[in-house]
This record gives sequence, structure tokens and C-alpha cells, in this order.
Amino acid sequence: MSIPPVDTDRIDEAVLALLYLTLHRDGAGDPAWRAWKTYDWSALDRLHEQGLIADPVSKAKSVALTEEGIQRCKQAFDRLFVRQS
Repeated sequence: MSIPPVDTDRIDEAVLALLYLTLHRDGAGDPAWRAWKTYDWSALDRLHEQGLIADPVSKAKSVALTEEGIQRCKQAFDRLFVRQS
């Protein structure tokens, strides 16, 4: 089976939108927003290179988002998954 060329920008946007679904803080007073990182490693690496998430390579099961990452995460979620009335 031949796979057509993939638009990695769209994949990254979808991963950002899905990260929004699992945003959380680790504990009381924790300033960092985190999200579960069970997504394609290549996409997570690209998001890290763009400065949207912290380095995903760690033993933690979640990844910290930057301020810009949080904003872009919400925008991607709204654009891709929120029904327009």
C-alpha cells in the first residue's frame, strides 16, 4: 500500500488540539500546565522544536506546555473540534 505525502503541520495541529483534552496541573501551586504525551514522538519533537512544549524525552508520562503552547493548543482544539452553531 502506498501512503500519500503527509502534511506534518496538520498532524502537529491535531496533536496540539488533542493535548488540550488532557491539560492538567501536577499538584497544588504547580505553575506548569501538563498534558499526557502518548502521541507520535516525531510530532512531539516538532512541537518541542517550535517552543510549544518542554522536551518530551523524560520518564514523565506527561509533558509541560509553554505559554504559547497553551494558547495554540486551545486555538487548535476550537478550530478542529468545536461545533460551529
